[in-house]
Amino acid sequence: MVKKELFRGMEEEEVKGVGMEDFLQMLTSRERRTLKRINQNPSLKHLVEKARKVKEKDPKKMIKTHCREAVILPEWMGLIFGVYNGKEFKRVEITIKHLGKRLGEFSHSTGRVMHSGPGVGATRGSKFVPLK
Repeated sequence: MVKKELFRGMEEEEVKGVGMEDFLQMLTSRERRTLKRINQNPSLKHLVEKARKVKEKDPKKMIKTHCREAVILPEWMGLIFGVYNGKEFKRVEITIKHLGKRLGEFSHSTGRVMHSGPGVGATRGSKFVPLK
């Protein structure tokens, strides 16, 4: 038995048919406030228009963006975004579990740091550490 992905109790087909006003009611207040101010943020407005154009022409084309604060909308389901993390564009495929979150949540800007032993010239005490 495969568990179905749901967004607030709705399946993927139902969510695609939901209008913007109804979708806003399903979001948290922070995301709702951001989407209500879409006209004040030119980069977010440009991204929404670009996503509509790409969806009409070629939905498999990656949409590159620096706009990490964009809230993921139901009309973007199935699209592929390249979200900039400060170094490269990370590939993010939009599914039902991404709805209502921000693009930046899926493209981490900081990596994990793995430290090893001290290197040559690190400190005075490290000259006694045997190097392999």
